[in-house]
Amino acid sequence: MRNLSIIVLALSISSVAPASAELFSVGPFKAYGDFRFRVESDWDSQDASGTPRDDRTRLRVRLRTGFSLDFHDHWQVGARLRSGAEDSHQSPHITIVDLDDNDTGDASFQLDRWYLQGSTGGFSAWAGRNSLPIWKQNELLFDDDATMAGLGVGWKGDVGPGRLSLGGGYFSPPVGMRRFSGNLTAAQVAYAPELAGTRWTMALGLFLFDADPDDPDAAILLQGNGLRDYTIQTASVQARFSVADRPLTLGGDVFHNDQSYSASNSDSFTAANHDQTDGYVLQATYGGLSDGGDWLLGYYYANIEALAVDNSYSQDDWVRWGSATQTRGSDLKGHELRAGWALNAKMNLLFRVYLVEAITSAEDGNRARIDFNYSF
Repeated sequence: MRNLSIIVLALSISSVAPASAELFSVGPFKAYGDFRFRVESDWDSQDASGTPRDDRTRLRVRLRTGFSLDFHDHWQVGARLRSGAEDSHQSPHITIVDLDDNDTGDASFQLDRWYLQGSTGGFSAWAGRNSLPIWKQNELLFDDDATMAGLGVGWKGDVGPGRLSLGGGYFSPPVGMRRFSGNLTAAQVAYAPELAGTRWTMALGLFLFDADPDDPDAAILLQGNGLRDYTIQTASVQARFSVADRPLTLGGDVFHNDQSYSASNSDSFTAANHDQTDGYVLQATYGGLSDGGDWLLGYYYANIEALAVDNSYSQDDWVRWGSATQTRGSDLKGHELRAGWALNAKMNLLFRVYLVEAITSAEDGNRARIDFNYSF
């Protein structure tokens, strides 16, 4: 692989913990954060017309720090600051060195969480900006970094042999880190019983993106996503059990966009992909990264058609397709291989390889990453 020696060198360097502040807690106030150093290499990639892209290797970092304050038995306020470009709601990473002399892009800090949350019994609700209150086992539908502004609600309680969870809310999706456009109505029901030594989780969800074509910011999103409605139905299942005293997790997700797009739609991308509205993910992981000496192996297969998800808010890991600040994370099929090792409870190394090609064009690409993660 190109630049393999650089990746190996970075792996050895990143095995040393960086200097950082320790987590501290004073009464109801807690401060926290995390740091990531990443080596990322992309090779053998071509665009939709079959024109090769230049290979590239980058050194990237991520820094996040936040706080929470429980000012009452049932109330909490919190906020989090993250690195990353102002125009990118999908990625908090900053390129510090591009080994192929490409532009490293903008570097700044943004608030990606700010909320007031209340809870009592099994009920909870928050207002502000936060992660979606839903269960998910990967980021193929929603990127963890794409936090939404609005109102989130949830309830959890024991029902029969398992735990029932309801979650959802009404949100405004981000366009970059400081603007929002359109609306998202989300609802999910999940049930997690334990049967015969296996912990199951099953979930059904409905996610309605209501675009605002009159909003100038909507046009910023790639492939007309800010101008197009989505009605995404989801079904997920996961089984978790123990093999040789280590957790083995098997899971799958199915996505279907129930919008009836027309082959004569005025938007050329919508028209060309009017029937590309389904997707699925299969995954298996063995082990974990909770304590020092733990290790993890994983495999994922994804087949996500162009309009199966709103790719302005899905993962930005699998491909380099898009712009400097947005990733087009759909119209793809391919594999993720991962391996991880925990140095201790707060530090780990994670190696991932992505081998992906487009469903409807000649676009493809290969990517490898080594992450050193440190939480404090």
